Amino acid sequence: MELQPQETRSKSTNTRAWQAVRPEESTHLSDSRLQLHHAAQFGAAAGISFLEHRPDDSHTNLEWVPALAGLVSRVIPARKSFRVCVRPADLTLLIVTERDQPIARYRLHGRTIVEATQWIREQIAPLGVDAGRYTLKRHYEIPGHPVAMGDSFDASERSQFEELSKWFSNGASILGSLARSIHDASEVRCWPHDFDIATVISVSPGRTIGVGLEPGDSYYDEPYFYVSMSPHPSAAQARSRPLWGRGTWHTRDWMGAVLTGSRLEGASKQEWQVREFIDSAVSACRALATQS
Repeated sequence: MELQPQETRSKSTNTRAWQAVRPEESTHLSDSRLQLHHAAQFGAAAGISFLEHRPDDSHTNLEWVPALAGLVSRVIPARKSFRVCVRPADLTLLIVTERDQPIARYRLHGRTIVEATQWIREQIAPLGVDAGRYTLKRHYEIPGHPVAMGDSFDASERSQFEELSKWFSNGASILGSLARSIHDASEVRCWPHDFDIATVISVSPGRTIGVGLEPGDSYYDEPYFYVSMSPHPSAAQARSRPLWGRGTWHTRDWMGAVLTGSRLEGASKQEWQVREFIDSAVSACRALATQS
């Protein structure tokens, strides 16, 4: 989990209602999450290959588009401008117009990264770009998985990918409404290296609060919402502030409030619980910012 610099707010405000997730399945999504993380690099590669590189890496990040139920690259200028999308629920790649109208689809199940890369090049060449420039070479590392060594993607555990899709959809919806309610919040984007979807709130010069959804990482092998601040307070200061919604304070390597997927309650209470957690954690971080 990592904070990112503030960006211009996205014009998109289209969100969907909360989709109930299954807390008991939260710790069983690891393999699907890692495959999806590698699949998301196809979208990040579009920004790396064709857009001006920005110091904050924002040219690589992705947007959750509810109408596509997928993570989508920034617009790539061309004779016919396009974006590259990965749809988690069925692990499908899409090439879409700048207005998010699908042009082509490609199921990743049973396909390799090399095959998918070639398919993308074949699809974008007629749109007016030098397809040979499209590359998956990147300047950051992501967790390993056999697909990176040539194995085929395996989306046979459909329910796991559908569950991950719900997590991203819910994260985008919750964070989108938060960002729209706070003047100094950045646009909500998914960062392809850590794979979290997040917004950053500017509190004062040099002080920020990051709010996001991480689908899982080396700290928590399950999806979790987090609220963290920079610079961070001491562990004692953080723990002195209560959290609601069954959230806890994380103090190893980074400091922040965390609500893991396995701690969510029943379907009818989940959205309320997450919002309660985020509200209390943001309030706690704002208070802590005035102390440090």
